Amino acid sequence: MNEPASTAESRLRVLSFESRRAEEMRGLIERHGAIPTVAPSMREIPLEENKQAFAFGEQLLAGKINLLVFMTGVGATALMDILSSRWPLEEILAAMEKCIIVVRGPKPTTVLRNWNLRIDHRAPEPNTWHELLATMTAAVDLAGQTIAIQEYGKPSDDFYLKLNDLGANVLPVPVYRWDLPVDTAPLRAAVEQTILGQFDVILFTSAQQFHNVLIVAEQSGSAKKWLQAANRCVVASIGPTATETLVEGGLSVDSQPTHPKMGPLVRESIESAPAVLKRKTGI
Repeated sequence: MNEPASTAESRLRVLSFESRRAEEMRGLIERHGAIPTVAPSMREIPLEENKQAFAFGEQLLAGKINLLVFMTGVGATALMDILSSRWPLEEILAAMEKCIIVVRGPKPTTVLRNWNLRIDHRAPEPNTWHELLATMTAAVDLAGQTIAIQEYGKPSDDFYLKLNDLGANVLPVPVYRWDLPVDTAPLRAAVEQTILGQFDVILFTSAQQFHNVLIVAEQSGSAKKWLQAANRCVVASIGPTATETLVEGGLSVDSQPTHPKMGPLVRESIESAPAVLKRKTGI
């Protein structure tokens, strides 16, 4: 009788944080001969629960916003999705056209151009809040201005303090599309298992997955240990946006698929894993 092509001891152990397509991801990993662990990391929040975004929309349509700052392309798109669930898109765009529009970098620029929105000012590279503040102060007297700032992720508290010091009225507009799952036990277990060295490959299909994993790791005081342990694995990212977030957060991305889809992500990361693990471990 022939031996099986792979045994449990030799098969790669792959961790995914996929939520909505968790079972599909599990099946993909199994079909490529690896052992899957899927720990859902996100829960979609209904658009109607974005109260601060709707409050911003009311002020925008009432003509009470002087400057409108877009920080990210993903956040700009999410904000428009939220607003257009309550008001006609034409009314929203017309109200935005009455504001001074400032963007932080190329990603929100692309989104706004797709809406045919005029962009008045754009911060230069490296597109941090420092360049954004310099651009704004050079163009406009900010004293007494109401400035709405589209957030996506962590607020820019230092940026807001500087604007307040200049006499501006700052209106942060957080855009939350995803939250932690109701049951975080699988995610907490995955963090601990990573630290214990029980995975070979870690897959990320969105930047938000990384943010949520870090939140859970920080809750147990193990974020630093988790990052160190994850970097001993093959870290695979679905595409450039997720990769940028992972790298900024302290992970070294080893694999990014030729096409930003789950199938190529799983296949290519598993195919490259033996060589990457050999390089990382020296074995």
